[in-house]
Amino acid sequence: MIIEGIRSLLQNDEEIELIGYASSAASCLAFLRQEQPDVLLLDISMPDKSGIELCYEVKKKYPYIQILGLSTFDQKAFVQKMMENGASGYILKNATRQELSKAIQMAYKGHKYLSMGASNALKSAKKDQATFPFITRREKEVLQLVADGFTNSEIADKLFISSATVDTHRKSLLAKFNMKNTAALVRFVTQHNLI
Repeated sequence: MIIEGIRSLLQNDEEIELIGYASSAASCLAFLRQEQPDVLLLDISMPDKSGIELCYEVKKKYPYIQILGLSTFDQKAFVQKMMENGASGYILKNATRQELSKAIQMAYKGHKYLSMGASNALKSAKKDQATFPFITRREKEVLQLVADGFTNSEIADKLFISSATVDTHRKSLLAKFNMKNTAALVRFVTQHNLI
């Protein structure tokens, strides 16, 4: 239904050519092995994989494809993660033909586009995060693995770094968040959706 709806919205737009569609992550990746569109509209909810995960995979393999997240959800977690994973924008499924066309054109030109709901969600996310210390990508990786229950040596193996480096990141995180121990740190970051 969604695919047919998008097709009918765009069929009279002379500047946009619909070259194909897929109903699952697997069929999308198979399609991309044959043809690469300039812009990919990517649903967040798919039967076999999250669109957020697929966005990351597609951007890794085809960095030149611009991706627009498409969803009924405008929660900040979805919008934020989609943008972090390389999306050029995020629009809601109730978008008008004009908004959809504008989003595609902007993504094609290399610009970002967020529907109003998505934009408001991100603004509130930035406001929430302003009270938390900045953590690097590596610290975030270590933090996630600590939260998943891995030991320093297991984390070191997974990230191809030394146990001493892992310990340094762990101590740095405890200091940044002013926490006495790892359990308190994990509880805090989990409660505030920082991982």
